[in-house]
Amino acid sequence: MPAIAAVNRPLRCCTDSAQLNCYEDGRGTGRIRLRRILDASALSLQTFIREVIQPGSVVHTDGWEGYTGLEARGYQHEVTVLRSSRQSASELLPRVHRVASLLKRWLLGTHQGAVSVRHLDYYLDEFTFRFNRRRSRSRGKLFYRLLQQAVAVEPVPYKTLVGGSLAKPQNHNL
Repeated sequence: MPAIAAVNRPLRCCTDSAQLNCYEDGRGTGRIRLRRILDASALSLQTFIREVIQPGSVVHTDGWEGYTGLEARGYQHEVTVLRSSRQSASELLPRVHRVASLLKRWLLGTHQGAVSVRHLDYYLDEFTFRFNRRRSRSRGKLFYRLLQQAVAVEPVPYKTLVGGSLAKPQNHNL
């Protein structure tokens, strides 16, 4: 199924990080992918897009320069320039802004504002897991999928979680 992606630059809690999400096309917001990226450069943005969106898909973005060249990589690129529009960004790209709003609300509500940059990858993973399973009809399947993912992913020692000497970048989004 084609996918659409958009960017929402830095979260207020972590000004050195950018959060990116994508979702399947359709009536509502489908499955999302969230990942912290180093910056909003073409290299960071397009690496994420290549890893989570199949070539041939429609990629709908704002007018950010970092998306230039997506057509050459096999994507259909649809651009909505936010600055030149009378509509607000949330009206032009409503689903990406809804996800960003829900994420911010979840971080503030669940973690009471105590969000650490070094744990941000894990917060994004948990939010993605919960969001993508929000309409699951079978709660038993949720537990089964959690166990399945726990077995598929390497264990994460505490020192890695808190940025100790064992810390190394990992892709936690399966």
